[in-house]
Amino acid sequence: MNNNLTNLLQQGFRMTLGATASLVETLQDPRKRTENLSQISSELSNMAQEWVAKGEMTEQEARDFVSNFLNQLRNQRPTTQTPNSTVPTTSTQVAPPEVQLDLQELTAQLAAIRTELEKLRNSDNPT
Repeated sequence: MNNNLTNLLQQGFRMTLGATASLVETLQDPRKRTENLSQISSELSNMAQEWVAKGEMTEQEARDFVSNFLNQLRNQRPTTQTPNSTVPTTSTQVAPPEVQLDLQELTAQLAAIRTELEKLRNSDNPT
């Protein structure tokens, strides 16, 4: 354990020393500075392209998930009702009373936070 910590500290020190040496070289040599900036720009561009591709995949997965979820909900509903028929409805609790109480408390807290945010916005932007 102690040896691992020593190695980690030594590696961190060497990394910092190497980064500092590279920075000094970059500042002293305009050609090296241009080379490093173009390398960083290229790497950043590549990373941005990877992030865009990953974002597209994630967006498509989210769309598919929502679509499947909505399709499941549609399939669970009865579809044999006629448009003009009246369906008697009864009020049923979906959640246990203690959960509903928690929801009411959270809703009240959110309303209080929202009110406080509005007050803060109005006090920061007096027009």
